[in-house]
Amino acid sequence: MDTTRSTERHRLAFGSAIAALAISFAANAAPVPLYNIYRSQDGLTNEGVSLAVVAYSLGTIAALLLLGRLSNHWGRRHTAIASLVLVVLGCLMLLDVHQLGTLVAARLLMGVGSGIASTGVTAYIVDTAPARPAWLASVASSQGPMFGLAVGAVGSGALVEFGPWPRGLVYVVISALLVVVAGLIAVSPETVNPTVGWRSLRPRVRLPARVTHLVPAASAVFLATWAMGSFYQALVPAVVEDQLHTASPLALGLVFASYMASSAFGAPLAGRFAPANAQRIGMLAFLVAIAGIITAISFGRLLLFIAATVLAGTSQGVAISATVRGLLFGSTVPDRAPIFSIIYLLSYSGAAFPSLVAGGLTGIVSLPTIALGYGGLTLAATAFTVVAARAPGMTEQAQKGRSESFGHRETTL
Repeated sequence: MDTTRSTERHRLAFGSAIAALAISFAANAAPVPLYNIYRSQDGLTNEGVSLAVVAYSLGTIAALLLLGRLSNHWGRRHTAIASLVLVVLGCLMLLDVHQLGTLVAARLLMGVGSGIASTGVTAYIVDTAPARPAWLASVASSQGPMFGLAVGAVGSGALVEFGPWPRGLVYVVISALLVVVAGLIAVSPETVNPTVGWRSLRPRVRLPARVTHLVPAASAVFLATWAMGSFYQALVPAVVEDQLHTASPLALGLVFASYMASSAFGAPLAGRFAPANAQRIGMLAFLVAIAGIITAISFGRLLLFIAATVLAGTSQGVAISATVRGLLFGSTVPDRAPIFSIIYLLSYSGAAFPSLVAGGLTGIVSLPTIALGYGGLTLAATAFTVVAARAPGMTEQAQKGRSESFGHRETTL
């Protein structure tokens, strides 16, 4: 009876953690269908929208660097609830956006919340995931954000276009959902013994030595895929309206969702291949898709843009899921939060810095030219991944040599 009850509580924790991660990222996507409204009604520019996307990413990076070990110190549940509270506060700020400063401040706050969730909540998912199927933990943790982004974009687009309060209803709905999920997490079991002493929170970004050889290829995958994700958030609203000639918030939400949701379809495909091979296959297909996107933008072809977007999302799902699976190979409970810190630190760096450069160029070069720049980044990342992708397992001799080199210690990046 006790075993059955414990299993049920872990299922509750697993489901609640997935919901928390997905809804947090749904909040991130909620403003996307509103960006063109902010541009037309409040005078925001493409550069300003890009700055808001960068602010979100920088808030996340700061949280990862400074609070990446918080869930090991404070516990998974408390950390998850704190992250949800910050995202709710950001949503409430977005209820009254009429100038860039408010948008940037809200996105920064939500970024901090999502950064905390990116380590604590994802580690909670892996801690409570069923043992079978073996790929479930990596898929749920890597694709939960993509699913949330897709649902958030479509739901927001529908509420903006058809709802009674276009600029605010979506934020109220998401805030209510986050409060419910926080309540479910509050009654779920804890999976770690909190660390005593504040010294354990000293900022450190570390990986187990056994997976450090995977970091170069992982960096290329996360850089290229998340850079395109930021492109879809910051500049695709303008692309859809200016180049593809539709101003519908729902259409914009669907375009954004077609990129994010299809990623979830690609993730299980990665389980059919060894992680390194899946990384190569995923990135090669991603490169083909980005070429299609650039062509569609240049010639104003909406159907080609959507088809290429779906392929890009599916292929990035293959590459990202395989990368996460490799990094989680052989991980223990204390390893997981630091590993996810590295994963999201690399990911949000890929989202932030290309978006910052692209935003600064919007007043100088055309959107098709900026898209071509993202294509060049994808080409370089794909070529590097094909060469640098490695299997997560190591031979006994290689492991022995690496252990001697690192003194059986973790590696600090």
